[in-house]
Amino acid sequence: MQIDILTLFPAMFEGPFSESILKRAQEKQLLSLRLHDIRNYTTDKHRTVDDTPYGGGGGMVMMPGPLIEAVEAVRGPERGVPVILLTPQGRIFTQRVAQELAQHPRLILICGRYEGVDERVRQTVVTDEISIGDYVLTGGELAAMVVVDAVARLIPGVLGARWAAEEDSHAMGLLEYPHYTRPPEYRGLAVPDVLLRGDHAAIERWRRREAIRRTWQRRPDLLLTAQLSDDERWFLAELAEQDAPMLV
Repeated sequence: MQIDILTLFPAMFEGPFSESILKRAQEKQLLSLRLHDIRNYTTDKHRTVDDTPYGGGGGMVMMPGPLIEAVEAVRGPERGVPVILLTPQGRIFTQRVAQELAQHPRLILICGRYEGVDERVRQTVVTDEISIGDYVLTGGELAAMVVVDAVARLIPGVLGARWAAEEDSHAMGLLEYPHYTRPPEYRGLAVPDVLLRGDHAAIERWRRREAIRRTWQRRPDLLLTAQLSDDERWFLAELAEQDAPMLV
């Protein structure tokens, strides 16, 4: 997969893109990350990329010319490439959206700045808009890093364990089950016995139930769309009954 990122601050990406999983994905040639400085597509000697908004108001707005020309130059003659603007006005980024984007061989991400971008950028080159949450950041760079990380780990071969991405929190519609490693007891806290017996069927059942329990306790809204068996729905009903006195 190739991901092109249009930004005013390419240096912000050097650390995150040169460490850990993203670094290995690029070394394996499973992922190509290309940074493009929007200022390189300006035409004046001051390399101007923003100006005051028509109609007045505070802040600055990113001009349409440099952004649109940057997208067109980076995209080239290829059509059908998603051009995604990172903006608080976009659809909320979820694991499902990450899975959707991971199906594309190429993505172009635009990092907004200041008060936003000229509306003509949306009208001309943008095909999708994404927000990573209901809060305000200084710019789209951090949001782009989040999108790249979430999408990259879904590329076949990027993660070491074949099943790792499928078992992550949110990947199966639930929060992930608790994890344990050595020692078997630490400061009086013991690893659940079921994980030590080697009964893989029992372990899978325990993990699934603990994922349901944790989701019920922390993000019950996810259970509205989670795919549960009849047995798991009975288990969820038991959890709800146990917590009922606490809710009164």
